Amino acid sequence: MGEYSKALSSHERSLEIWKIALPPNHPYLAYSYHGIGLVYNNMGEYSKALSSHERSLEIRKIALPPNHPDLAASYQGIGMVYYNMGEYSKALSSHERSLEIRKIALPPNHLDLATSYNGIGLVYDNMSEYLKALSSHERSLEIWKITLPPNHPYLAYSYHGIGLVYNNMGEYSKALSSHERSLEIRKIALPPNHPDLATSYNGIGLVYDNMSEYSKALSSQERSLEIRKIALPSNHPDFAQSYNNIGMVYYNMGEIKDENNFKSVTAIVKDLKEANLRRIQVESHRIIKDNPNVG
Repeated sequence: MGEYSKALSSHERSLEIWKIALPPNHPYLAYSYHGIGLVYNNMGEYSKALSSHERSLEIRKIALPPNHPDLAASYQGIGMVYYNMGEYSKALSSHERSLEIRKIALPPNHLDLATSYNGIGLVYDNMSEYLKALSSHERSLEIWKITLPPNHPYLAYSYHGIGLVYNNMGEYSKALSSHERSLEIRKIALPPNHPDLATSYNGIGLVYDNMSEYSKALSSQERSLEIRKIALPSNHPDFAQSYNNIGMVYYNMGEIKDENNFKSVTAIVKDLKEANLRRIQVESHRIIKDNPNVG
């Protein structure tokens, strides 16, 4: 959590200096707004993140050529925020615009194209377009395998995305293999309490839950929550995901008897800010949809 505060402070200080020294639509200011947007997105402050990315895009549209790669970065940032807010059609539109620009501006196996494919894959997965999602993630992985070392954390994004899709398709052994490869890379490449490790443990937990391996599912979800408590702000919407998923495991183990236990999750996450509620609603809807006896 402290690292996010430091990052935000640094970006805000750079913006302050550039506002004094440069014209209001100079592209350097867009770098600061973009950085601020990335930090707020990681903190779960999605309305602030969206505002910052939109200001970055506004400046870049004025200051740069229409197919400059920096515009693609802004569209990608906006797409990431809309994805986290559960606004999937808007997220897809932004990611596709980002990819369109990058295909014009960059070499065919540039890293940034893989980033766009990864974002598109995540959105398609949440729209239940699983074959499109899988194709996008596999294209992302293909590019990153060509351009990066085998244990670079970017590859973990693709393996994680592939794992999510296979889990939703009911291909649980493939899903587990992909999530475990993602976790393996992240354990090598990242600090022990990095939030991306929590994401991998969460994915593994979801698969084990679907495989009725409830003790393994619970262990994975609790490890995910443990890391998030260290790494994230206390009002981050990922906590809603963790508590919901842990509750789902207990329910499937027969240790929760009715839907009122799920509603009690609201008490745990009641301090989450209004800008995060859409993510929570989407997550809760997914759980109820996948488990018709709940709710």
